[in-house]
Amino acid sequence: MASYLVDFKPSVHKDFRRLPKSVVERAMKRIEKLGDEPFPHGVTKLENADRLYRIVVGDYRIVYEVDTQAKQIMILYVRHRRDVYRAP
Repeated sequence: MASYLVDFKPSVHKDFRRLPKSVVERAMKRIEKLGDEPFPHGVTKLENADRLYRIVVGDYRIVYEVDTQAKQIMILYVRHRRDVYRAP
């Protein structure tokens, strides 16, 4: 399988500053693996969204978009489950 380019929305860095260090480390391990496997075991496709997916990391969620044509993944949010689906 060809590798995907993984990129971050600028606001994700702000998300990381708000999270405990242990959560950031666990999230980054999962994100690093997305380049080789964009749809890992346990990933959930979000309803009403063509290219959005979610990975669970404890009480936190990584929400990302996959562009299979361009082989790119954009990390959109890394937030607590109570906050991730709220409108900004």
